[in-house]
Amino acid sequence: MNILNTPVDVLQAGRKLGGLSQAQNTDNDKSMGFADMLKNSINEINSLQQQSAEMKSSLVTGEVNELHQVMISAEKSSLAFQLTLQIRNKVVEAYQEIMRMQV
Repeated sequence: MNILNTPVDVLQAGRKLGGLSQAQNTDNDKSMGFADMLKNSINEINSLQQQSAEMKSSLVTGEVNELHQVMISAEKSSLAFQLTLQIRNKVVEAYQEIMRMQV
């Protein structure tokens, strides 16, 4: 079951996952290029994964007693990474489809 059927679905899911508000998004779209948006998104995903790793190590050392917060952080970073992979797959698929077109 693929819930990301259109590019609009992918972008909306990415915005929800990234936590960007609509006001921030419209301001950033005007001044940021595609490469900058891509870099920012990847940096956000990287920070989510680093935060998850820190929380896991804190749980193991006994600094954090709240298992649910660690699990939420781990799932959030996992979902962000999975979404990134699906977006990449859609882009590669679109590129391959364009390359198959006869001009």
